[in-house]
Amino acid sequence: MTVPGKLLRAIRLDPSDTFVFERVAEPGEWAVPGTFVFMGTDPKTLQGKARVAFRSGFLGLDSLGWSTLVQIVAASEADRAAAVELLAQKLISDFGAPELAVARAAAEEEITFAQSLCDQAESTIIAMHRTEDDGAIRETFRTLRPQEGQRPARAFSFLEVEGEGDDEAPADEVDLVGLAKRNVSKVP
Repeated sequence: MTVPGKLLRAIRLDPSDTFVFERVAEPGEWAVPGTFVFMGTDPKTLQGKARVAFRSGFLGLDSLGWSTLVQIVAASEADRAAAVELLAQKLISDFGAPELAVARAAAEEEITFAQSLCDQAESTIIAMHRTEDDGAIRETFRTLRPQEGQRPARAFSFLEVEGEGDDEAPADEVDLVGLAKRNVSKVP
């Protein structure tokens, strides 16, 4: 389902992305899941920062860097068209797409998929966990949204509200709610 008027933007709530990814998406750039980056790669052979990008990274379109979190934001048709065009150009220059028509079609598909994740309210934050099982790549998305009365810009004012897929949670996910409870007394 395409959600008109919304796209995903990279967001950085703390500096951790700058340590865990080789190339980091800048806050505010348009983002997509970016699973196509790993096509033709055996995820079991990935190590270090490449493995982290596979497991939890959204692809920033300007930088081709990774972001752990993205935020649903309002977007115009012109924003969407620019994102499709930017991704199409990157598919040619960085991923070897044979021609612009093919690249645009692939970019359109990736942006449409990213928009399908935007069925929550603006300012909702999305995290992803990507796995490989018998050659198939599986993505699980979790949404976070501001608590009532909280400003969405504060890292510890988000609460997990929804997860897609089965009830199995990745063993190495960050417990934002637990961190918030431990850090409440530290906030001035």
